[in-house]
Amino acid sequence: MPRQPDAPRFLPTTVVGSYPVPEWMERLKTDYFRGRMSHAQLTDVHEMAIKAALHDQEQAGIDIVSDGELRRDNDIDYFLGRIPGIEIPDRAKDFYFDYYDPVVYNMDLRAPPSPAASLGLADDFAFTAAHTAAPIKFSFTGPFSLSRRISAAANVNERDLIMSLARVLNAEARALADRGAELLQIDEPFLAGYPEQAPVAVEAVNAVTDGVAVSWALHVCYGNRYSRPLWQGHYDFLFPSVLDAAVDQLVLEFARKGYDDLPMVIKSGWDRDIGLGVVDVKTAEIETAALIADRIRRAAEVVPPERLVINPDCGLRNLPGPVARAKLAAMVTGTAVARQELAGTRAVRGDDPPSPAATAKEMPI
Repeated sequence: MPRQPDAPRFLPTTVVGSYPVPEWMERLKTDYFRGRMSHAQLTDVHEMAIKAALHDQEQAGIDIVSDGELRRDNDIDYFLGRIPGIEIPDRAKDFYFDYYDPVVYNMDLRAPPSPAASLGLADDFAFTAAHTAAPIKFSFTGPFSLSRRISAAANVNERDLIMSLARVLNAEARALADRGAELLQIDEPFLAGYPEQAPVAVEAVNAVTDGVAVSWALHVCYGNRYSRPLWQGHYDFLFPSVLDAAVDQLVLEFARKGYDDLPMVIKSGWDRDIGLGVVDVKTAEIETAALIADRIRRAAEVVPPERLVINPDCGLRNLPGPVARAKLAAMVTGTAVARQELAGTRAVRGDDPPSPAATAKEMPI
């Protein structure tokens, strides 16, 4: 597969992962789960929707695109439904977005994953790469969040379960890299609800990334089920554990909850890239390009701008299509304004970057 082209190296724009599901697609996917559509027909629906999502992102001017996660019914089932040892007693759904109720009884949690455990993510990536010339971010739900939706027998050790899921995802990541993926993102949307579990979640993240030579992002938010946060709080719970994460970028939710946490992230020692959430995906109100440019400009007072990647807070799945397209267009326009203004502030290659402590100042946005 030909190598994907490079994205702009200064303030690149991207998405977090998911894209709006049109109402017609919701009906057809639900028909499938009610036995009224074949798997081949569903595959056609998915592929048509992915190509449309790629077109939308390219038209908006997004630098690094995604497949919209449109093959996935939600953030969990696509993965757990394919892992041997995880049992799903009832795969019927009243609505496609509903969660399964998976259970684990006798899964060999310490064994390496078998080839039968493949989730098929490399094939999903290959399809996307064949239909866009843009760089691709490919995301998948992390092992900690996947474990939160599993009911385990009393004899199943929780940490062993999380690490077993991490090994499955590591095998997927290796397959993705072999097929040409260069930017992979681990999503941990459930972690904010279990802040005391940050150390084991980071340990599992490192098991996922182990030996996979790609750029890695870690996305942590406060949940985005039906455009509602599941938890509230601050990102201080990630530290100091996340400093040990073998990832290149933290992708965080800021536009909805405010930017007070950004100085804390830097003061806590994070010296790698930050995926800066500048679009609130939990409201249909469309941000202006001027507002987005101002958010980037002020973030650049705290984080060296060459370490910022510009994205929405979370996935766009729950927004109407026209709203999502308008938000992405505003994000691209606002970023272009900020990029032009901040270009002169970039650190010269080879210079020592400012220390985290020196750049962490108060930033009311």
